[in-house]
Amino acid sequence: QVQLVESGGGLVQAGGSLRLSCVASGSIYRGNTMAWYRQSPEKQRELVAKITSFGIGYYEDSVKGRFTISRDNAKMTVYLQMNSLKPDDTAVYYCNRFIDPVPWGRGTQVFVSS
Repeated sequence: QVQLVESGGGLVQAGGSLRLSCVASGSIYRGNTMAWYRQSPEKQRELVAKITSFGIGYYEDSVKGRFTISRDNAKMTVYLQMNSLKPDDTAVYYCNRFIDPVPWGRGTQVFVSS
């Protein structure tokens, strides 16, 4: 079964941290670049960060230096460590395969208060 399950969101004050997790089924995860996206009511879904199967990460400019993407191949899990959070980071966060994405999971809500 093709599946993506995101978790780890919550309410945090500006400057705080959260660590998001995404467990993916093997057909999605193995050998693929995985990515985190976010969507807020005011914006379309946007790419936040991606990580290749070799563990090389790429970041959208607004999160560089604050967010770190990583993966654990044994657990088929992708992580997003978010530090120095800002109110503008408030969104629902999703993960997916970067190329040929599959149906989206439910996401995890992040709310950053000022």
